[in-house]
Amino acid sequence: MTDQHGELDAALERVIEAARHHLAAVRAAQGRVDDDDVWQAYVALNNASFAYDERLLDAFGEVTPWDVDSIDPDEADERFGGGEGAEASDPHPRVISVRQRRDYRVPSVSALLRAAEAARREGTPEDDEPAPVEGVGEAVLELLQSGDGSLGALDVPELEPLDGVVMVSEVGTPVDLESFDDDDAVGPFQPAADDRLVGRLDEHPFLELDDDHDHAGHQH
Repeated sequence: MTDQHGELDAALERVIEAARHHLAAVRAAQGRVDDDDVWQAYVALNNASFAYDERLLDAFGEVTPWDVDSIDPDEADERFGGGEGAEASDPHPRVISVRQRRDYRVPSVSALLRAAEAARREGTPEDDEPAPVEGVGEAVLELLQSGDGSLGALDVPELEPLDGVVMVSEVGTPVDLESFDDDDAVGPFQPAADDRLVGRLDEHPFLELDDDHDHAGHQH
């Protein structure tokens, strides 16, 4: 039992040491994405935590809150490109292009303008007077800019979604926005001759069931 306790203490010390190394690596990376030192320290901390959890279970039938599985360092290096012999860079000979379109109906122009003006006021310093929103197009653009920039920012009561489409293509080169004028509505979306369409997803607005159908689907 004494040896078992000693092994458990040693396993705990390895967790603490691995945690210190992981914290040091995170600090040194200063927010860099996919930092190799951080990943290696993470794997070491994960495996030390897993080993301690296993020994604690064997010794006392108890577990830690750490719900982790062991990570094979060699497989992890191969998967994430950190192992020996891995390419220093992967140029990716092709690029994936996602083109999306969704149309909307405007039930009330005045309601849409009010929503856009409220969004503009929130993003304007208190000492400044926001410019009025002129037109539905500017209103939609304002909602996009004040949101996260995705079509999800337009999921508001003031816009009624209609059909949409998403097209995924393999393209030879990424889009060069500087080669198109700001008022060019076609060029950036025009497929090139060597683009290959992978697939198309048709989007249809969600249609709410009437009360009778809704109740029928929830009978007990």
